[in-house]
Amino acid sequence: MVLRLSSRDVSGFKFLFFLVTIFSLISLLVYSTIHMKFIKPLEVDAPLDRFSEARAIQHVAALTKEDRQEGRPGLRKAAVYIKEQLEMLKERAGSNIRIEVEEATVNGTFNMIVLGHSMSFAYRNHINIVARISSADSLETDPSVLINGHFDSPFGSPGAGDCGSCVASMLELARVTAESGWIPPRPIIFLFNGAEELFMLGAHGFMKTHKWRDSIGASINVEASGTSGPDLVCQSGPGSWPSQLYAESAVYPMAHSAVQDVFAVIPGDTDYRIFSHDHGNIPSLDIIFLLGGYYYHTSYDTLDKLLPGIMQARGDNLLSILKAFTNSSKLLNAREREYLEATTNDYKDERAIFFDYLSWFIIFYSRRVALVLHSIPIVIFLVMPFLLHFWDSRSRSCFATFYDFVKGLLFHAAGTILAIIFPVILATVRLFFSSYAMNWFARPYLAFLMFVPTSLVGLLIPRTVWRCTPTSQDVSIINKLEALSEEARFWGTFGFYACVTSAYLVAGLGGGFLTFIVSVSMLPAWIFFSLSVKSYDHLQSPRPAVFYVIPLIPCLTYSVYFSGFVIQFLIEKMGMIGFLPPPYGYYVTDVVVAAAIGVATGLCVGPLIPVCSHWLARFSILQLLLHVSVLALALSSQCFPYSNLAPKRVVFQHTLVTTDANRIVNSSYGFAVLDSNSLSFLFKYAPEVAKGLYTGKELSFETADMSSRETWLGSFPVSLLFSQTLKFPARSDGIFKQYRYFPHLSIYKPHTISSDGSRRVYLEFSLGDLEEVWVTILNITGPLSSWSFADNILPDPEIVDGGPPSYMLRLSGTSQANWTFWLEASSSDDLRVEVAVVDQVLDDEVERLKGLFPDWADVATYSSFMSSYIF
Repeated sequence: MVLRLSSRDVSGFKFLFFLVTIFSLISLLVYSTIHMKFIKPLEVDAPLDRFSEARAIQHVAALTKEDRQEGRPGLRKAAVYIKEQLEMLKERAGSNIRIEVEEATVNGTFNMIVLGHSMSFAYRNHINIVARISSADSLETDPSVLINGHFDSPFGSPGAGDCGSCVASMLELARVTAESGWIPPRPIIFLFNGAEELFMLGAHGFMKTHKWRDSIGASINVEASGTSGPDLVCQSGPGSWPSQLYAESAVYPMAHSAVQDVFAVIPGDTDYRIFSHDHGNIPSLDIIFLLGGYYYHTSYDTLDKLLPGIMQARGDNLLSILKAFTNSSKLLNAREREYLEATTNDYKDERAIFFDYLSWFIIFYSRRVALVLHSIPIVIFLVMPFLLHFWDSRSRSCFATFYDFVKGLLFHAAGTILAIIFPVILATVRLFFSSYAMNWFARPYLAFLMFVPTSLVGLLIPRTVWRCTPTSQDVSIINKLEALSEEARFWGTFGFYACVTSAYLVAGLGGGFLTFIVSVSMLPAWIFFSLSVKSYDHLQSPRPAVFYVIPLIPCLTYSVYFSGFVIQFLIEKMGMIGFLPPPYGYYVTDVVVAAAIGVATGLCVGPLIPVCSHWLARFSILQLLLHVSVLALALSSQCFPYSNLAPKRVVFQHTLVTTDANRIVNSSYGFAVLDSNSLSFLFKYAPEVAKGLYTGKELSFETADMSSRETWLGSFPVSLLFSQTLKFPARSDGIFKQYRYFPHLSIYKPHTISSDGSRRVYLEFSLGDLEEVWVTILNITGPLSSWSFADNILPDPEIVDGGPPSYMLRLSGTSQANWTFWLEASSSDDLRVEVAVVDQVLDDEVERLKGLFPDWADVATYSSFMSSYIF
């Protein structure tokens, strides 16, 4: 069959090729920007007054030699290394600069909501290393700048990115400060905290106990949610001046106020929360590596995964920001801030608008300015019909024109919705015929190839419908009619983005700048197009459409930059959102990614639709786009979802139920996964593990035992991400080769009864001779009315399936002494205490089973000692 194309089809394909070329060049530019290709790392022999990535990398290498998890010897060695480096700086410092170094041991207890669940925390003997660099004549009360990073690493991870890179950057910054000849006008406090991964305990201990806490006038929290990408300002506040100073001083600005809109719904927190909200009210910045999330909290977070250039960009930025903060007149200590808040209205939590343009420069404006700027597009949209009527009152009715504009808005909104729905349908249909989800996970380009063409079809379909719905203007000349139609489509599209901008403004969110940029950029593009149609027939030649596209290129570049970054981040995080219950959980990740790409396509291509759809909304082009999607779908079906560069996350728990401190009454292996591909997928493609579990028998999921949620108490609240976990019988004799005594809870003195009938139980908790304890979780159920933790205040209870209230408590920290505490019951009813202790020592059989997993699986493995008591 011969495909016959009309001359307009040929012109349409040429114009499509032009757009593909433009977006390909933009994508290459964006890729090089996001992956720091334009930054040259400095070597070890760089000048002493410059931050050197190579020198910082040496610190990362030293820190990752041993695991730095709580309970392991490597954490203490890391603290010693950091303190030694700072002491050496102190010895080399000149007489005009003062460097104070101390090791602080922190203890405390408090309540906090974590991942949406209220819990109590009690901790002891966590280590912080603190250094204060100031001029020789500085005072203890001088307002200071705090820069914070944690040196403990996540469970089962070497922690090169999270957060060895942070600590290494801070050590190099301390060296530059001490050896460059620059004397900070205000003190700089370097907090190397040793307990962030246990839910921000090190930062809490510093803010509750350290002598310098009230001198802090601003804080910078340095974090990592991966090993590459922009070092993004994700949160800023209270007040707008920290982000304003960042905008004025950053060498490679990387910031989006829109990120702060969604950060609250992301399951995770940083130390920024402690400093700026919970325990400090300190003006702060939260700066995070966001890409490279495949390796985040996995055993693959190693030194070689750190992308060249990212630490150089971070270091140059932080050095410039520290200089700006220490010179700022707005830097106030706690007492000065309290006075300012009480006497003036200048100090308030106003969220500013800020965003960088490819790390070249940053645009910053206040909320007050945004109220004016972001209102302009909607005003233009409402006023334009009357202006057009004024210019051509004989042939235009302002109300008919406004009606056409609204129709154009609704058509563009319909196209945007279809641009989301079509990829979602494709993703859903694919899963009906596929044996696994997330086949794009290790190859993100497959997601773009599958979903972008389909999304474009959704955007273009309303244009084909428009041809059947004439405008409200009474015209008989075809060219005039087409011109009015394009005008209505343009202003309708403009009005759509103007309305979205206004919606952001009314909601008080910071992401309205995205659609504001789009709507403002469309105006010069329309002017160029209107001028070009005087020289070229836009119905016969695509040249006017080209003139329309060219002024939009800066806007399109930013849209691709922002959208590409968000989609890459989202795809990487799909590997850790949790395994949701079937049957719908299987579809969640694919549907979310498809919908996100649909939204991104609408943002990046939507502004082109009112003019360019004349050439793109042709049957032959729509057919080509669908063919590309189908071919990409066929290609993706041949691709395995995971690799050692994009591993599947697996949790392997050896559960040991104990009694009487030295008896094991039950032993089992539990498995869970953290994405849409279930355990049946895991054992199907890792048959060696299945054979190892069943010793030659065939693994049957119909006969396998399901783990109860209580079995995973040791990993609460992360365990709430698990669904349909499995358990298998296991031997327990191997654990006796390592331990003789196990964790045990007992009464250490008789209980007391008060006059109101409440009784107090005095308990002592021993960890036995466990060697590498990560954390202990207590789940207390019953008529609990008070306890000796968190200033005698209970957290909000957990209530499961209408059962009795339960109160969650996390204990952490090494000590030779046992934990002693009391629980108070409001009645004579029993208090039930369930205990889970997570230990990182594995017996030989568990190590053997872990070694059977393929390299595309990252297996977090631990032992959980569980016991129950009734008092």
